[in-house]
Amino acid sequence: MLARIDLRGTALPGVRELAGLLPRAATDIDSVLATVRPLCEDVRVRGAQAVREITARLDGVDAEDFAVPADAIEAALAGIDPAVRAALEESIARVRKVHADQRRTDVTTEVVPGGSVTERWLPVRRVGLYVPGGLAPLVSSVVMNVVPAQIAGVESIAVASPPQRDHGGLPDPGVLAACALLGVREVYAVGGAQAIAVFGYGAGSCEPVDLVTGPGNVYVTAAKRLLRGLIGIDSEAGPTEVAILADDTADPVHVAADLVSQAEHDPLAGAVLVTDSEALADAVLDLVPGQVAATKHSDRITTALDGSQSGIVLVDDVDAGLRVVDAYAAEHLEIQTRDARAVALRVRNAGAVFVGAWSPVSLGDYIAGSNHVLPTGGCARHSSGLSVQSFLRGIHLVEYDEQALADVAGHVDALAGAEDLPAHAAAVRARQRP
Repeated sequence: MLARIDLRGTALPGVRELAGLLPRAATDIDSVLATVRPLCEDVRVRGAQAVREITARLDGVDAEDFAVPADAIEAALAGIDPAVRAALEESIARVRKVHADQRRTDVTTEVVPGGSVTERWLPVRRVGLYVPGGLAPLVSSVVMNVVPAQIAGVESIAVASPPQRDHGGLPDPGVLAACALLGVREVYAVGGAQAIAVFGYGAGSCEPVDLVTGPGNVYVTAAKRLLRGLIGIDSEAGPTEVAILADDTADPVHVAADLVSQAEHDPLAGAVLVTDSEALADAVLDLVPGQVAATKHSDRITTALDGSQSGIVLVDDVDAGLRVVDAYAAEHLEIQTRDARAVALRVRNAGAVFVGAWSPVSLGDYIAGSNHVLPTGGCARHSSGLSVQSFLRGIHLVEYDEQALADVAGHVDALAGAEDLPAHAAAVRARQRP
């Protein structure tokens, strides 16, 4: 459990080479495209009937209509545990507070007198938000997807989540209750790749969307890849992961608990400790088996921690540890070191950074106010987590008057000539007075 990689006493290689040495879950999206492509095509051609047949075959639920009735959404809210409702309401309030500060404002730049460029930020018209319901119904993902879309000003929001046989073919009641609290009334009991196809092509009462966001399994990710271009997507999400950069000041009980909690998500989940303290590594290894045995999902946790995607990386010092975690570019990165905030501010690549002993990933999963839909598989090197910006598009308004255009006509003529596009220059000359 948690194999060691010892990088001490050696010069660390370049970023790409270093990333190749680190534990990482392998997700072969290409391997499932042959399964997902005909499924999506079936939904495109036959619509709701295809969705019904696929859902019956894959989920064991045969429903004539996969749209969730409004009264079922309200009933889920009425029946929710009061403690869960209170927690959801607090989560919604905190996520709204953080994401409200992400709003963009239009900016006009006067380039020259009579010539300006305005950047307008406009929301996409309609989005489809996917909420997983496999090993764990991610109730919190409803909040993380819906709130930034609402703050961005998206006018039409639909949610899809897999049907549950033990809930009468409806999505998880917690998912429905969260939708009710957020005022989302368009919900579909459909999961997997077929849900993405429904969003992309439209089926039944679901109209096509412009953008799909939300995490999912490899089949969901493959469908997002196939339909990208027809629809926008947030990312191609892989298995969840945590990296913890810790020194000898870290509490091994905390570190072990955080590795175990991330492994609870999925047998493919990655849990990586990077430390310059062999004593801490030994203590964590001693603590993990007992913590795993004491929790509910010990089998899947054990599989995740035993897998090649998890391990302990020993480094010479925190500086070397920073190079390692930047090469890894974790979805979630915890910093449990001396001067944790100063160390965190040196991090370049991470989906989200959790600073110090009292900011575990679990806090961010639910109620910190941050968003938990984050880039995985090293994509934090070039991508951001879900935010209000994810639902906005920047559009330039170019406004030049006659004199401002005339002043640059010669430059346009020169550049059009350099590119051998004479009609470009002619379009400007046609506006010049003789």
